[in-house]
Amino acid sequence: MKTAVPCYYHLDVDVSPERVAQVGRILAAHLKYWDLETLVAPVCGGAGMLLTAIDENATDKSLSIEMWWNGQHLITAVGGNDRELRPDQDLRSCLERIAAMSDGWGCCATATGSKVIWFSQRARSGERVPLVPTAPSPSLREGRPVPRALPVAALAAHAAEEPRVLEAVR
Repeated sequence: MKTAVPCYYHLDVDVSPERVAQVGRILAAHLKYWDLETLVAPVCGGAGMLLTAIDENATDKSLSIEMWWNGQHLITAVGGNDRELRPDQDLRSCLERIAAMSDGWGCCATATGSKVIWFSQRARSGERVPLVPTAPSPSLREGRPVPRALPVAALAAHAAEEPRVLEAVR
């Protein structure tokens, strides 16, 4: 089961073709540290596509990458300072691939005019393994003896007497 402790990571980077692979390794290390190995491929792939597209189309190469884990979803956001970058035109093919591989995505402008592109991945449960019945292990405690069968008349005689409290079976 995945941990439900919220996690956050922030990285500032000047993107270049050489740095794309390095950033992917950094993000993968944090995902493994958070016990989210199943999300390494889609998150690093999506972040790599965004970084490569931004490197090819943006004039300002300084970016901020953030990851948030809330126990169910991992949100990865890439924010740039380039006011001239138009994600709907410059990054169209990249955003189509991000939409296809993620559970959700979006793009928004900040108050300063920079753009933030984010995508989310839901943590999938592990592969289901069928349960195999196992033989019970021997117990170290002694078993209680089975009570003798009492005739019904004997049970009625005991019921007429003072009621007894039965012990709970442990």
